[in-house]
Amino acid sequence: MARQRRRGGAGRVLAVTAVAVAAAGAAAAALGFDPRAFFEEAEAGASQETPATAEVVRQTLTETVTVAGDLGYGDVVGLDCLRSGTFTALPSAGDVIGRGGELYAVDDEPVTLLYGSLPAYRTLAAGAEGADVEQFEENLAALGYDGFTVDDEYTDATAEAVEAWQEDLGVAETGAVALGQVVYAPGEVRVDAVGVEPGDPAQPASPVLDYTGLGKVVTVEVDLEDQELVAVGAAVAITLPDGTEATGTIAGAETLVSEADAQSGTESTTYLEVAVEADDPAVFDGLDQAAVDVGFAGDTAEDVLTVPVEALLGLSGGGYGLEIATGSATEVVAVETGLFADGTVEVSGEGLEAGMAVVVPS
Repeated sequence: MARQRRRGGAGRVLAVTAVAVAAAGAAAAALGFDPRAFFEEAEAGASQETPATAEVVRQTLTETVTVAGDLGYGDVVGLDCLRSGTFTALPSAGDVIGRGGELYAVDDEPVTLLYGSLPAYRTLAAGAEGADVEQFEENLAALGYDGFTVDDEYTDATAEAVEAWQEDLGVAETGAVALGQVVYAPGEVRVDAVGVEPGDPAQPASPVLDYTGLGKVVTVEVDLEDQELVAVGAAVAITLPDGTEATGTIAGAETLVSEADAQSGTESTTYLEVAVEADDPAVFDGLDQAAVDVGFAGDTAEDVLTVPVEALLGLSGGGYGLEIATGSATEVVAVETGLFADGTVEVSGEGLEAGMAVVVPS
């Protein structure tokens, strides 16, 4: 019997990708200049040298909210034993087991992995009918055994094929599949941890091992107050530990409650556990478990004028301005700022138009 469990996450880290504007006046004062004189020169005059410029661009600006996450293999499933006896063979953590493979052995008889969504819940023998019969027969056929019809009826022909399979396994050729002889999973499994050792007693409902699927996913915890960031199917950005960036998709989200800790005085909290898959799974090659960042799309400003954040000037009278370059002359104009995102800022002001050149300090 398999029971679904969730991997515990580390503390949540939430940050918004936005660039803080440096206080130009403070920098000038540190160099021994009067900040007001510095800004008055910027507002008044034209540069003697040809300045570096950037273009005012009209675009849709989207804020990125970055959340720390953990790369792993997703949900961990606990596998319980359904047989009595002694554990005689066990896998190792990290082993990958496919259809027809041995998960473990009790009294030197293998427990075999098959594929399916319906758990084994009874002994199958000639005369049995049901969806579990068809699921088993599909696996038997996939393993190369024939002479029977894949349907929901366990016939004498099915029993003969089972005897051939049992002969290959080296177990008693009964023609019946005893409860606990097979375990079903959706596909190949990766052993995450083993909780017993050879020689330990086996009994029904006793834990044996934990397993996961083979697909790698990033798990992030998002506070409920930020739940508007999470939409299943939405695109996200993934940043790996070495700085590599990749695109991903929100594959699922579940509301969970953390446990309270009386000793530390920590109260329980409700949060979203979000599963993120990479659009190209190959980006995770070479990584089993790692801390990664996931960027969710936050606030959006549509059809707005934008400039690089470093183009902003702090004005002596307060607020911000831009130094507009026209030919060899420049002029400082006051602007209002809006959304900051990815090193770019939304700006508006009298006479400001897309295509204008603004001075960017080198």
